[in-house]
Amino acid sequence: MYLIYIQRARSRRLTAHITKTGKGGFTLIEMLIVMTLIGILAGIAVPLYQNSVTKSREAVLKEDIYQLREAIDKHYADNGAYPESLRELSNKKYIRSVPVDPFTNSDETWIEIPVEGDPGVYDVKSGSRLVGTNGVAYSEW
Repeated sequence: MYLIYIQRARSRRLTAHITKTGKGGFTLIEMLIVMTLIGILAGIAVPLYQNSVTKSREAVLKEDIYQLREAIDKHYADNGAYPESLRELSNKKYIRSVPVDPFTNSDETWIEIPVEGDPGVYDVKSGSRLVGTNGVAYSEW
C-alpha cells in the first residue's frame, strides 16, 4: 500500500507545477494530442471497414447468383423447361427461399432474364444500380 502511495505522489508531481491548485491532471495540450491521434486512427479505420463490408456483400451476391443459376439449371434438367419465376424454384424446393439481394435488401429486385419464345427464367441478375469494386455494375454480374 505504501508503494502505491509513492507512485501516485510521483505522478502528481509531474503536472502539479502547471496547475495552480497543485493537483495532478492532464493539460489541455496533452488532451488535444490524444484527441488528434484518436481522430487520425478513426480516419484510417472507417474507410477500411466500409471497404471490407462492401467486399463481403459482393461475395454474398456472387454466391447467391451462383446458387440461383444452379437451381435454374437443375429445374431445367428435371422438368425440361425453365421455371416461370424464382418463386417457383422455392415452391418446388430447389432452393429454400429466394435470397435477399445484399445491395437492394429485397428478394423482389432480382432481374429475371427469360429465354426467347419461352416464358421461363433462363438467367438471373442483381437489381442493384450500384457499381462493384471491379468497375462492373452489379446488374451485369
